[in-house]
Amino acid sequence: MNLRNNLGTEQIQNVLKAHPRIGEILKNYDIACVTCGVGICLLKDVVSIHALGDEAEKQIETEINSYLDNQ
Repeated sequence: MNLRNNLGTEQIQNVLKAHPRIGEILKNYDIACVTCGVGICLLKDVVSIHALGDEAEKQIETEINSYLDNQ
């Protein structure tokens, strides 16, 4: 994933603290990291581990980057 500001290399817990909207985007794809108690996975790994396919991953990337561009 090619996310703005290297956000893909950040731990999901930190991403969600700074950008709760990203949690909503992920939840739309049945990625429930918002409820995870650990939160140390990197954002890019969280998306890829769910094996949603290239098209869905690209859509998630697009939605997150669009959010980041408009905040």
